[in-house]
Amino acid sequence: MNTTPTTPSLHIATWNVNSLNVRLPQVLQWLAENPVDVLCLQELKLVDEKFPHAELAAIGYAAQAFGQKTYNGVAILSRLPLHDTMRNIPGFADEQARVISATVDARTQGEIRIINGYFVNGQEPGSDKFQYKMQWLEHLHALVHEQLRLHPRLVLLGDFNITPDDRDTWDPVGLKDTIHHTVEERAAFQSLQALGLHDAFRLFPQAEKSFSWWDYRMLGFQKNRGLRIDHILVSNALQASVTQCSIDRAPRKYPKPSDHAPVIVTLG
Repeated sequence: MNTTPTTPSLHIATWNVNSLNVRLPQVLQWLAENPVDVLCLQELKLVDEKFPHAELAAIGYAAQAFGQKTYNGVAILSRLPLHDTMRNIPGFADEQARVISATVDARTQGEIRIINGYFVNGQEPGSDKFQYKMQWLEHLHALVHEQLRLHPRLVLLGDFNITPDDRDTWDPVGLKDTIHHTVEERAAFQSLQALGLHDAFRLFPQAEKSFSWWDYRMLGFQKNRGLRIDHILVSNALQASVTQCSIDRAPRKYPKPSDHAPVIVTLG
């Protein structure tokens, strides 16, 4: 997918880069080849003071970041003006940097509220970390509900760590009820959709076994043993303007790649 700055369409992408320190050259390369208007990153794994604002500004991107040492961290990169930035989930005490929201002035598209999340992994069903995941999802639901009231034109995107249904996993039988596949997680995803959000990827016919994450081990990418856990949800007010949504597998072939691939939505 290649764009130019003069295109009337708006391109928004999400990518878990699994350490921006390691993969900044890949981000810069991908943006040079795919100059999207907005790129949301997850798993920065660096503090705000180490965020590469200068390198991104040199290619035309301003950024709002919410970092954390070693783990987590999210950012919104934009070639368009950003304002009204909010970090994490108000009212939910959380030491982990997982959510950043901002409004983008999207030219002919008008203002669009972006919520970028690095959803809790959960480790395994029944664990304390799984309980934290479900609590976090409840509070995210409340945040999205309120943000939709204030901003009907909204995009919720990021690494959800949830497969919405069996189409989104390479082994629906063997992985049934494991983490990312549980009834509880999928119900939380559906609950977000019930607020008035639509899975942009599923608005269009897609190839079978279309995934956005592959394990580094056991030739996961080469054998396409993956999961679709990176999502872009668009609000009712934006649904009709979505013209395309795709997964770009190319960066997964880079040297020392992230285990995730970018997902891109086009609003026309």
